[in-house]
Amino acid sequence: MRRLGLIFCLLMCSVVLHARGPLYVVNGRVVESIDHIPHEDIRSIDVLPANEQTIATWGSDASEGVILVTLCYDTPAQFLSEGIANYTDYLATKVNWGDNMPAERVSLRIVVDTSGRASVSEVLEATSRQYLKRVVRAIEASPLWSPAMLDGAPVTTQHLVNLTLPVGKSMPREQVVIVL
Repeated sequence: MRRLGLIFCLLMCSVVLHARGPLYVVNGRVVESIDHIPHEDIRSIDVLPANEQTIATWGSDASEGVILVTLCYDTPAQFLSEGIANYTDYLATKVNWGDNMPAERVSLRIVVDTSGRASVSEVLEATSRQYLKRVVRAIEASPLWSPAMLDGAPVTTQHLVNLTLPVGKSMPREQVVIVL
């Protein structure tokens, strides 16, 4: 019985190992997942089949195929200011929105150009115009980013900004009416 259990365990381990999925390669580097990459950062995706040539190039890890992802940059744009590395946290400190004010939310697509200047390219959601104006002013007055780089030259990139203020206050639930 013990032997049967050991054989079953070995079989299950081999099934789990073979069910790994494809090998992900981003800008020439093997990564565990591509789930964290925003779609606007992807320039191209190539899918290589699990054939002899792919396995010879990428090794046995490519036995389920390879997904090659090429980004729009080699190094991503970075925001560093006053010890704050997160742009949303920076905006939260710069937008004048008191704790006594209602919770508001904004979702924006911003562009960081080759000089490092951030600007709003699209408003995806805003719960009030007053709040949106304050967030846009904070973005326009923000310090420069270090722009993304591709082959040693700066490139323009897009980023998403989701900001809810006051910090820690949740948005009121929307009233929904269901008609049957």
